[in-house]
Amino acid sequence: MSTPFDCVLRGDVVTTETILRDGYVALRGEIIAAIGQGEPPPAGETLDHSGRLILPGLVDGHMHTSSALGWAGIEGATRSAAAGGVTTCCDMPYDVPLPVTDADRLAEKIGWVDRTAHVDVALYGTIAKTGGLDAIAGLAAAGISAFKLSTYEYDAVRFPRIDHPTMLAAFAAIAKTGLPVAIHNEDQELVESLTAQARAAGQNDPIMHCRTRPPLAETMADLEIFEMGLATGAHVHIAHSSLARGFDIAQAFRAMGGQATGEACIQYLCMTEDDLVRLRGFGKCNPPFRSADEIPRMWEALLDGRIAYVSTDHAPWPRARKTDPDIFACAAGLTGMQSFAPLMFTLLDERGLSPTVMATYCAERSAQLHGLWPKKGAIRIGSDADFVVLERGDFRFDQAAIVDREDQRWSPYHGRTMRARVAATVLRGQVVWDGAQVLSVPGTGRFVPRQTR
Repeated sequence: MSTPFDCVLRGDVVTTETILRDGYVALRGEIIAAIGQGEPPPAGETLDHSGRLILPGLVDGHMHTSSALGWAGIEGATRSAAAGGVTTCCDMPYDVPLPVTDADRLAEKIGWVDRTAHVDVALYGTIAKTGGLDAIAGLAAAGISAFKLSTYEYDAVRFPRIDHPTMLAAFAAIAKTGLPVAIHNEDQELVESLTAQARAAGQNDPIMHCRTRPPLAETMADLEIFEMGLATGAHVHIAHSSLARGFDIAQAFRAMGGQATGEACIQYLCMTEDDLVRLRGFGKCNPPFRSADEIPRMWEALLDGRIAYVSTDHAPWPRARKTDPDIFACAAGLTGMQSFAPLMFTLLDERGLSPTVMATYCAERSAQLHGLWPKKGAIRIGSDADFVVLERGDFRFDQAAIVDREDQRWSPYHGRTMRARVAATVLRGQVVWDGAQVLSVPGTGRFVPRQTR
């Protein structure tokens, strides 16, 4: 301990198990080298955050950087991540103009990440609507963290529905790689039928987004994918459950010997149908917000350990895609990256819950499912020196402060009182956000391949 470290951070260090009051984390280069309490060891630099919380940098297991702008969107979305305390993003493969369906396409995207990202990025892969099974092994070997398929079609090329025979064959091939496969879980026939009925009746106000995508549309898809997972041995993961019942179904399939998990996006822990009516297009996401009665059930599922992790499903559509008075014409997806850490802390604090829950479900658990732990998502010796520093207080979230492109500076949480703000974000020992501005440059972030199978 007499050997000087490169840097020491002082503050209340939050792990998944405890809070080290008046603690410190000491770094050598990009790696955590010591953790303790009390007087810190000598170091070349000291970042004094006494009285603030130092958590592991968040690992957002679900975001879309490139659905609107293509790979040019990586830079702005990851800049927003840095400001939101997210040090590792797991980015979806449904990019404009073409999805990540083979190792060559993946290599191109990795190049964009390494040139333009502000934080580290893991990548999903997917398959083409037809004829894509042969590319599965190559994608896994090239370092993707997970596969993503869908039971609902948004675009026949970019975001296709995979039919049951193809999905079954894909699950069998993916099982051999040892990687999880996340599924967008909505029943297409039911949603299309209900949407057609609503349109025919001239019902296109915001609440109809909920009515045309009822809970049954989710649970029907959940049962299908988990049955196929059980039959093939694949680890099947619900990419987003707005319902506690989705996690109950996953638990039931685990009891039968299946590898079945699911995540909760943060909006499903706090937003309701009334918020969709209020926000209109800016509150539209798939699956939609549910009734107020669902919120406590979701929290019970989280605290019982039935939820794998909490994510954002960040999808920064330009404002013009969210303002059509016809709710069916608006793009589906929310911004949530820059609000992730403040909002999660606030939701926990409002319930008298410890920020250790945040370290568990917004960092460690997501890093584990994506094969990045303990390199990412952990405050432990040998892990990357990734941290989010939170300052407690009363702060109002202002969408104008979002650091993404101007037409993507909107938030469903605009005006919400937060009980903390991100005072600093540290990526591999480098301060990339100082509480007021992004200090990183494009290319500071790196592609992070899956570490474990």
